Amino acid sequence: MMQKDVIYAEPLAHIEDFRFDEQVADVFADMIQRSVPGYQTIVQTIGKLAARYQQADSHYYDLGCSLGAATLAMRRNINSSGARIIAVDNSQAMVERCERHLQAFRSEVPVEVKLADIRQLEISNAAMVVINFTLQFLPKTDRDALIANIYRGMKPGGILVLSEKILTSEPETHDLLITLHHDFKRANGYSELEISQKRSALEKVMLPDTLQEQQQRLQQSGFVKQTVWFQCFNFCSLVAIK
Repeated sequence: MMQKDVIYAEPLAHIEDFRFDEQVADVFADMIQRSVPGYQTIVQTIGKLAARYQQADSHYYDLGCSLGAATLAMRRNINSSGARIIAVDNSQAMVERCERHLQAFRSEVPVEVKLADIRQLEISNAAMVVINFTLQFLPKTDRDALIANIYRGMKPGGILVLSEKILTSEPETHDLLITLHHDFKRANGYSELEISQKRSALEKVMLPDTLQEQQQRLQQSGFVKQTVWFQCFNFCSLVAIK
């Protein structure tokens, strides 16, 4: 049974910076479903993209894998020979739970779950790389290098799926998207206190880019073929093809 997210339900004397620790890992499945509009659609579509762009004898990466939702979506849809999925996260709590989730689903596609910093990872022979709501937690100075590293490690015809919360540079539309997102969270049972405290916890550790910054980063790294395939409020997902 999915454990409900009540981390910020009571007033906190001191709000610490958000971390993907044991407490968050325990409720993460509920947290992300109730916080990220369209999350299930994004995960399901990752599976469909894996089926469409799979290549024989290739690697498939889930960078910032958390509980392994994207890994499982790819695994269910890949049937080409010689496939291998590498799921990576820097949270011990997430890696442990990801391994348990994967054990519950039988598949011929092997998965290696690694506790590592995705900035230090060697990407090689990749038919597909997924970064689902992870880049926004890295220092801005490290993001260009990561995307460039991914591009270098991809096979021709390989794809990158990049899902992120985005900023809007025009103040009125920015405020509108924030309001709509908060309405979404209220509709999913979060209180004003929870919304406010969670926002305070995230403000120093999650630093989104604008959509234009994301697209420029992809272009500069070599991904000339790219498009936004999903957006709901201030959350979007892009696909880029090498």
